[in-house]
Amino acid sequence: MNFTQRISAAVLLLAALGLGGCAGMTKQEKGTATGAVIGGVVGNAASGGLLGTAAGAAVGGVIGHEVTK
Repeated sequence: MNFTQRISAAVLLLAALGLGGCAGMTKQEKGTATGAVIGGVVGNAASGGLLGTAAGAAVGGVIGHEVTK
């Protein structure tokens, strides 16, 4: 495993643990948060930089929000 794969795996694990504590959230809020996490991981994997991660999280959050309407 290279560094990027390790970071992505760690982010995914932390996101799963974090989302486990979101029992009081609405379905749409969960969709937004899940989309942001997945988008952030994909953005990091695609570009490997902070800007790509942030952009991926933003786009993923919007997509997750719209899909769960």
